[in-house]
Amino acid sequence: MRINKYIASCGIASRRKAEEFILDKRVKVNGEIISELSFNIDETKDIVEVDGKVISLSENYVYIVLNKPEGYITTVKDQFDRPSVLDLVTDIKERVYPIGRLDYETSGLLILTNDGDLTYKLTHPKHEVDKTYVALVKGEPTYEELKRFREGLEIEDYKTAPAKIRIVDKNEEKNYCKCEIKIHEGRNRQVRKMCKAINHPVLRLRRVAMGNIKLRGIKVGEYRHLTKEEVEYLKSI
Repeated sequence: MRINKYIASCGIASRRKAEEFILDKRVKVNGEIISELSFNIDETKDIVEVDGKVISLSENYVYIVLNKPEGYITTVKDQFDRPSVLDLVTDIKERVYPIGRLDYETSGLLILTNDGDLTYKLTHPKHEVDKTYVALVKGEPTYEELKRFREGLEIEDYKTAPAKIRIVDKNEEKNYCKCEIKIHEGRNRQVRKMCKAINHPVLRLRRVAMGNIKLRGIKVGEYRHLTKEEVEYLKSI
């Protein structure tokens, strides 16, 4: 389907107005800015954003939580043809997409939906949604290193917001420990970069909760639908 027709079909604007959005570089397809008016999309696979908000043709909203395995990307596709999390939900007839991302090596909780309003809301920087991770890290952080982590770290060109970290288990023989980490930012590979910044690189990383939403015993590679109460909770954030 031609991109301007798709935008119009989603009720965002007329086709002519949609063309203005495209020329003004306000439209992205699969994360890339689109500037060609003749650009065609696959409405069953491609993710379209207007002004940072994902749009959808679907009127039936679906909300699921997936236990993402390691070795899967959270985008539609990439140049290396690696498996996508969307390959794990092929029995969902609606076209869903992830809220936020988990990197290729990270496993755990990932919420997918076709509700563009909710996706935009939960990924906007002003909404501070706690994300809880369990990380196996090399060595054992000292009191001072944990304090630095909690207060915020200078990483690349930014300083991280205050975060939470606590050691829940350790293995002195194999020289690693297990930490529970909570952050509300969603920058690229942030937990890994923060652990590296205190000289305790991540050996394995899993997200176990997003706000009050938890995996609740979902097997790796499987998913469940969110309850009505969970959806209402996410919308109330």
